[in-house]
Amino acid sequence: MSIKESSTNNENKKTLEYSCSEIYAVNLISGRWILSICYHLKHGKLRFFELKDKINNISERMLTLQLKKMEQEELIIKRVYAEVPVKVEYELTEIGKQLMPVLQQLEIWGKEHKKIKKK
Repeated sequence: MSIKESSTNNENKKTLEYSCSEIYAVNLISGRWILSICYHLKHGKLRFFELKDKINNISERMLTLQLKKMEQEELIIKRVYAEVPVKVEYELTEIGKQLMPVLQQLEIWGKEHKKIKKK
């Protein structure tokens, strides 16, 4: 479900993103699948079905939508090769690669939080 451009919710989101870079960044990578896609692309280029095989329970449609969003946000590059059948590869952009240390810190924080929450 998309948010209406003129909605109060959308206006609030834009205002927060403008005033706070952290909120902008979190909104950019939020959602169930984007971090998982980044995680798998950190090791290098992957084709669509390689990504799909690595990410449990993601539908082809959802993967397509998330890859398009990531491409629009310049987190990934989509390369199409003129071959039969067509070969398409996805890889992180330079700005996408800069996200990797943040993901490592999130992983460390998540592990610590899980430990604390189990107590």
